[in-house]
Order: sequence, then structure tokens, then C-alpha cells
Amino acid sequence: MLNKNMLALSAIALGMASTASADHDEHRQHDAHQHGVVEWHIAQDGDELLAEITAPGSDVVGFEHAPENAAQKAAIEKAMTTLAKPGALFAINAEAGCELESHTVSNTLGKGNGDHHDHDHHAHEEGHHDEHDDHEHHEEHAHHDDHHDHDHDDHDKKMLHGEFSAQYTFHCQSPDSLKTVSTNWFEVFGNTEKISVQAITDKGVVAGKLVPASNTFRF
Repeated sequence: MLNKNMLALSAIALGMASTASADHDEHRQHDAHQHGVVEWHIAQDGDELLAEITAPGSDVVGFEHAPENAAQKAAIEKAMTTLAKPGALFAINAEAGCELESHTVSNTLGKGNGDHHDHDHHAHEEGHHDEHDDHEHHEEHAHHDDHHDHDHDDHDKKMLHGEFSAQYTFHCQSPDSLKTVSTNWFEVFGNTEKISVQAITDKGVVAGKLVPASNTFRF
């Protein structure tokens, strides 16, 4: 079972999330994630190996909002099918004898994101409605606030950043022989410019980046 390395990996991910949250609070005008950059977390403990990929929707399907037509729905379905086949995306060096045990693929491009923001906006609007009832003489000001709320709601929708996540668990016959992972992600998803890798193995922590011209990560 993945234990100490998974805890360490979780700590790294939590730290990255906290940093991203702080940056978002200070620079709300910037994207929640960087387009063209995919995050890849790898954890190995004994004969178990976990690979977790997080990719912006724009990298995978070219958009990050809920599908608006049949073509966009088909693009998401195709991407989900592709992500469910790790063998088409990356290869662990054969000497390690790693075989896929399970996988989970998900995305946040559904309408749930919009529902969350719509709910917050609805509650905000109700507050203004009550204020309007209590202070009729501020009707013009309330109307201005309502217009501002709609602008803010539109801005929130534009700020939504849907992404894809995939998690793969492997069992490795010879974990001591684990040396490299090569990927053809850039050929499959051409919008990606870089893959940022964080890996934790029994040998230690390794970080690096992959680009189209250099697509092999070494542990």
C-alpha cells in the first residue's frame, strides 16, 4: 500500500494548492492555473506506483467551460476515453514490470461549476432584494447594485477554469528497476507546452519538467 510516500505527496500537493490560493487572492485577474502546463504527480512505495495527472481543459479539449454543443460534448467524451488508456499517454521502463491495476478519470467542465456560482449569486441577489424592500428610497442605488451583480456573475463565469484529472495505480514486479517514464502526451494533446513533474520514490524526491523536445522523466 502507498503510505509514507503518499502522505508526503499529499503534503506537496497541499502546499502547492495553498500557494495557488494565496496567489489567486492577491491576483484575481490571473488564471487559476497556467494554460499549456500539465501537473504530474508520481508516488512509489514498494511495489505500488501511483501516477496522477491534472490538466487544464484548454490543453485537453481547447475550452474550460461546460459543453455548449454536441461537438464539445463529443470532445470531452473522447478525451475521457483517451485518458482512461494510460498506455497511449506514457510508458514506464519495461524492466520495472509495472502493470495497471486501476484508474480514475474525471473533469470539472460540467455545469456543476456554474451551479455553485449561480447559488452564491442568487443568495447575494436575495440580500439586495431585502434591502430594496426596507429602503424604497434607495431604489436607483439598488438597481445599480443589481447591474453590478450581473457583471460580477458574468466575470465569475469567465473565471471558471475546468480541468481534467486522471489517477492510475500500478503494481510493479521489479520496483528497484524503476528508472524512467516516457510520454507522448504532447502528440496527443498538442496544446500542452510543458509537464511539471513531482515524484516521490523509495529513493527520494525528484522534480523536473517535460517538453516536446525532452519527454522522458528520470527518477
